[in-house]
Amino acid sequence: MGLPQPGLWLKRLWVLLEVAVHVVVGKVLLILFPDRVKRNILAMGEKTGMTRNPHFSHDNWIPTFFSTQYFWFVLKVRWQRLEDTTELGGLAPNCPVVRLSGQRCNIWEFMQGNRPLVLNFGSCT
Repeated sequence: MGLPQPGLWLKRLWVLLEVAVHVVVGKVLLILFPDRVKRNILAMGEKTGMTRNPHFSHDNWIPTFFSTQYFWFVLKVRWQRLEDTTELGGLAPNCPVVRLSGQRCNIWEFMQGNRPLVLNFGSCT
């Protein structure tokens, strides 16, 4: 099992190009129009409630936008989302799970040959 979907590499390449363009355009705009970009980012922070934090200082995190670290983080998250989706008739996503013992593993590790794998999710709240 463990083999990626046939089109996954093409999708990953597309996401890589999207994120790269996003970061490059954002960096250029941040250099050319720093006040406007700052206002837009702060407006997004208002929507999420981030700016209501008393320890919040936009000077600490706005410079991290469009950095190399930002690029790799966004790319990693977007690639992970590709693997967490499935198509009708396709393989189930190989999501990380935690056993009752606390050991971390992936769903595909429970598969044995051609036997069907049944996942039962529940909650005790």
